[in-house]
Amino acid sequence: MASQEFQSKLMALQANMLNFAYMLTSNRDNAYDLLQDTTLKALDNEDKYAENTNFKGWVFTIMRNIFINNYRRASRNATVVDQTEDLYHLNLSQDSGLATPEGSYGAGEITDAINAMSDDYRIPFSMHVAGYKYNEIAEKMSLPLGTVKSRIFFARKKLQDRFADYR
Repeated sequence: MASQEFQSKLMALQANMLNFAYMLTSNRDNAYDLLQDTTLKALDNEDKYAENTNFKGWVFTIMRNIFINNYRRASRNATVVDQTEDLYHLNLSQDSGLATPEGSYGAGEITDAINAMSDDYRIPFSMHVAGYKYNEIAEKMSLPLGTVKSRIFFARKKLQDRFADYR
């Protein structure tokens, strides 16, 4: 395909590409950016287009791949890397609720409720909240995995029932 013909086919698809970009991004400015990136990428890779293949499908695949790559890049950049001693920032809840007197009272009440549970429920629940996986808890407590899961479920259910009016 001649370069002029390739460019004219690409320009004829611009309206369809913009609609697809808007469908992917749900934002007009991001859709225009995606359209521009796709157009440039298609022009740069004109030599990789094989004759007698679906041109529209080829271009839309480029657009979809660019969108996915940008999404993954944004997700990676949003990841927080905590380099403080003892991972202080990761262990600190973003909205712990302790900034207000009501929040600290609620946290104390929740702690009391957890401590009031029998060891059968309190220990697996506390370990789960601390970050242990179900199989690790089962191994440490010498219990079947299903028993650990059900005890954690029932402990959570007891807390939900007790603090139903906090919702």
